[in-house]
Amino acid sequence: MTGARRRLGALLAVLVAALGLVLGGATAASAHATLEGTDPARGSVVAAAPGAVTLTFSEGVSLAADSVRVLDPQGKAVDDGKPEHVDGRSATARVALRSGLGNGTYTVAWRAVSEDSHPVGGAFTFSIGAPSDTSVNAAAVQGAEAQGAVAFAYGTARTVAYAAFALLAGAAAFVLVVWPGGTAVRGVQRLLMTGWVALLLSTVAVLLLRGPYERGTGLGQSFDLSLVRATLDERIGTALAARLLLLAAAGVFLSLLVGQLGTPQPKPAAPEPADDPEDEEEAELRRLERAAAEAPQRDARLGLGLAGLALALALTATWVGADHSAVGIQVALALPLAAVHLLAMAGWLGGLAVLVVGLRHGLPAAAVDRFSKLALWLVSALVATGVYQSWRGLGSWSALVDTSYGRLLLIKVGCVAAMLGVAWISRAWTARLRTADESAGAPQEARADESAAVGAGESAAAESGAAGGRDPARAAQLARQRALRDRARGERTAAGSPARAGLRRSVVVETSVAVLVLVVTTMLTNSPPGRVAQAVAAAPAAPAAGASAAPGRTEELKLPYDTGGRTPNAKGTATVTVEPVATGPNQVTLKLADSTGQPAEVPELELAFTLPDRDLGPLPVTLQPQGTGSWTGTAQLPLNGMWVVSVTVRSSDIDQVTATRQLKVGP
Repeated sequence: MTGARRRLGALLAVLVAALGLVLGGATAASAHATLEGTDPARGSVVAAAPGAVTLTFSEGVSLAADSVRVLDPQGKAVDDGKPEHVDGRSATARVALRSGLGNGTYTVAWRAVSEDSHPVGGAFTFSIGAPSDTSVNAAAVQGAEAQGAVAFAYGTARTVAYAAFALLAGAAAFVLVVWPGGTAVRGVQRLLMTGWVALLLSTVAVLLLRGPYERGTGLGQSFDLSLVRATLDERIGTALAARLLLLAAAGVFLSLLVGQLGTPQPKPAAPEPADDPEDEEEAELRRLERAAAEAPQRDARLGLGLAGLALALALTATWVGADHSAVGIQVALALPLAAVHLLAMAGWLGGLAVLVVGLRHGLPAAAVDRFSKLALWLVSALVATGVYQSWRGLGSWSALVDTSYGRLLLIKVGCVAAMLGVAWISRAWTARLRTADESAGAPQEARADESAAVGAGESAAAESGAAGGRDPARAAQLARQRALRDRARGERTAAGSPARAGLRRSVVVETSVAVLVLVVTTMLTNSPPGRVAQAVAAAPAAPAAGASAAPGRTEELKLPYDTGGRTPNAKGTATVTVEPVATGPNQVTLKLADSTGQPAEVPELELAFTLPDRDLGPLPVTLQPQGTGSWTGTAQLPLNGMWVVSVTVRSSDIDQVTATRQLKVGP
């Protein structure tokens, strides 16, 4: 036991170091960074070329070498050097510009990682001297979204990591608290190893996919070591590295767990009734001997329990220290409550997985009853911490239906409610199982004795017949009957009582719903909290100069364009008519005319509306052809403000340009 204690002590030291590594950088901020201001201002016209472009965010952001790009009207990069924080303030980003910039409209495309580890991005324009046409498509360069395949793979890896942690931590807690003998069951050992391997592989996958996910590149960049190094420099990279270190310690813990508790222990003899003082002294001596024999196992269980709790807490910190809980309001309270929420989820869901296996391998009814009581406390902790996290993330009742975060939260609440309903049914089956086992104890012993007697009689008869050589057919018949009886007894043992089979079915359903809960939880962690989404939507719009139209009127915008091509349709005018120029649906008509004033056809035409002051858009308009050079569609404009109308014209395979005009909606 001394060597085991030393290993446990070293394990605890590793856990404390990793826990401090993960939580050391947790500070207060608002979840998901938003762009609060720019210099030059978005959509502004400056008289002289600025020396740099500065962005200010609502919280600290991490910057890469290409986090801020500035493109001239021809689409050429004019930024000079890497972006950096202004005076060390992490909520800012500044990139220098080349000297001698000419007049025209410039596009700034930015992409960064907020403190809650989520990538954010966008694009805006400013003009030097006067606005001009630009060949840059803002929708194409802003890169706020990850590539579809990368986003799916990244989300899947995160979901698997949650499920694997629940399986690993919950299964270990189950055998330590509820069913120590379960560590000797091969099925339980497979669950523990599956959780460990799945968490290891999913963590490596998240580490490799993080770079392409942040930068919007493809799966082919997953093994780019420069992206991996950049990820390790971020908070989430530190958390993932700490998780890998903790998983190495978890491997040692699992070997100790199975080695210490998985070894069959000799069952102590039942105490004999004592009638005189000498027998009482002998019984007391036997009791002390049993206690001394059980002490090493009890001490090992206690030590493993403490080490397992520390390990689970440290692993939990690799999630809560790099997610929504680490930023926003009340961080000091949110971090421990998020850890309790994750641990309660793991104890409940991982315990259900062991329960499914244990019901097939003779799990005692008393152990089922212990887990049922433990699950009640775990669910209570889940509900209490979940209510707090919901309030912290939503901020208002309206966010439940007005934001994607709130709608996902409603789905999660529904799934958890379904799990609680199934759990109530499981508790009913648990009570039936306990009653059935108690009532079946004595009859089973009687049947066992009777079966043993019958078997002995049959064996004696068979041996007698074989010895005398009088009836070998009878001996063969008795052998077949014994084989059939043994097989039937084995099938009944595997199937268990009806109560045990019903409980097993109920737990399987409960576990299936739990998988859906984990998927929704992963989607929640990737969504901006409702409190932040509503704050961004409610931000006041900055005033700007431009075309103006009163609501209920028709506004006609003329946008000259020149793609630089040599075809007749390469140069002309796009006329956009908007009616009624108000929030909500607007009927839009787009007409193209070449330089001679004749209707023009082009291979590709795009129309979009952007509200830069709210970081809304581009909102594309689906155009329907209405004859040569004419298209119609409907533009949904949800807010008042100074909108930017952009028309992208492609006159050939290589010649394309985007023309823009401003349109004021509302007072």
